[in-house]
Amino acid sequence: MIFTPRSYSDPNIKEPNVAGQFYSADPKTLSRDLDTFFSQSTVNPSQKKVRILIAPHAGYIYSGAVAANSYKAASRGQYSMIILIGPSHFFDFLGISIWTQGGFKTPLGEIPVDEKFAEDLIKSNPQFGFQPNFYEREHSLEVQMPFLQKTFKNFKIVPILMGRPDYKVCEHLAQSLKQLIGDRDDILIVISTDMSHYHTGDVARGMDQKTLGIIKDLNPQALWTQCLLRETELCGFTSVVTALIYANEQNIKEVNILKYAHSGDVTGDNERVVGYSSIIFKKNDQEHNDSQLTLDQKKRLIQIARDTIRTYLETGKTLEISKNDPRLLKNEGAFVTLHKNGTLRGCIGQIIGQEPLYLAVRDMAISAATQDPRFKSVDKDELKDIDIEISVLSVPQVIHDVKEIQMGVHGVIVSRGPNHGVFLPQVATETGWSREEFLSQLCSQKANLPADAWKDPATVIEIFTAEVFGEKDVKE
Repeated sequence: MIFTPRSYSDPNIKEPNVAGQFYSADPKTLSRDLDTFFSQSTVNPSQKKVRILIAPHAGYIYSGAVAANSYKAASRGQYSMIILIGPSHFFDFLGISIWTQGGFKTPLGEIPVDEKFAEDLIKSNPQFGFQPNFYEREHSLEVQMPFLQKTFKNFKIVPILMGRPDYKVCEHLAQSLKQLIGDRDDILIVISTDMSHYHTGDVARGMDQKTLGIIKDLNPQALWTQCLLRETELCGFTSVVTALIYANEQNIKEVNILKYAHSGDVTGDNERVVGYSSIIFKKNDQEHNDSQLTLDQKKRLIQIARDTIRTYLETGKTLEISKNDPRLLKNEGAFVTLHKNGTLRGCIGQIIGQEPLYLAVRDMAISAATQDPRFKSVDKDELKDIDIEISVLSVPQVIHDVKEIQMGVHGVIVSRGPNHGVFLPQVATETGWSREEFLSQLCSQKANLPADAWKDPATVIEIFTAEVFGEKDVKE
């Protein structure tokens, strides 16, 4: 059977299957439910970037509180793409099906599919294909999407359903992902699975603890064998096996079991329960240090900013430049701030990276010098008196408690409807404001909102970090 899309405004946008069943179809109720799950979690956001997470896919009333732990732990990560892998509950097929077009819709909005990555993945192996009808009733991937929307911003997805592939196909998928992802650190893999099904609470807990031990040991072959023998149970065991193979291939060795529970913990009925777990995988290396700019890279960015401003003021033309440094080719948000004799002379930036970092610095340098509405354009004769400062930003992450804001470390964005405002981390250092003063000034000065708008649950608060450096910092 080939799935024929219904008459939506865009036939390539997959409508939700289980909104109103597994989770609320009302956006406000759904958002509030997710906020509650996050607030109940005692997990702290990971300082290391999460590369893989495992979360359950039952109705939110049963498993939502468990799933929230994985997402909260990953919430400080910067991801432009999220690969979703889960089991097919309604179609029995031997390979995998990768959704390649359009996007997926939830009550919280639409999520675009990374069509190029999906197509490249399909081309990598003849057992990979796209069968839209396999998604027509499926919930395993969909249930994860509202959590993604509440946790991350500006990402695309690659949805993958696994039927009943053999171990070799799991290996092929892991190897294809490794080849396509390489050393990129802006991709998160989400594995959707529940654990044991319909045993008593005690039996389920014992069986699931054994499963968690195998996962923590990163032993895909043992998990495969034990699941086939029914010594352990995971409805998405082929997805988890694939994740373990991939983790070993990519040297992702740190596994944290964040939470385990079963449905009886919610309902009180321990006769026939389903097990749930939240797990994250991280690289045990110096990846965060590696992301810092070197002194030479900072020098080049400062020089790009100054040369760009000079060229634009003298000729009215944008400086044509090209760089091949992989660090400077990463899409990152950046602000360029100009000071003259210690006084602000212009500051413009882009919060979300839309182009390679070196081009973002070039373009924001022109904007800071000529387009800041608070100041007249910089004159070429005063450029010699201008000091340039650059802030390279992490991807903003939504927070659910203002206590997560570290003054002087985090920049903050407040948003409500069309109103939004941003303060860079250094604002707190320069002003000496308390957290409450900082947020109140941000709302009133920058977002044109009431000073206490940050206390309103309808106001979205996001945090980010910034690597800040000026010309005085790059002098030998």
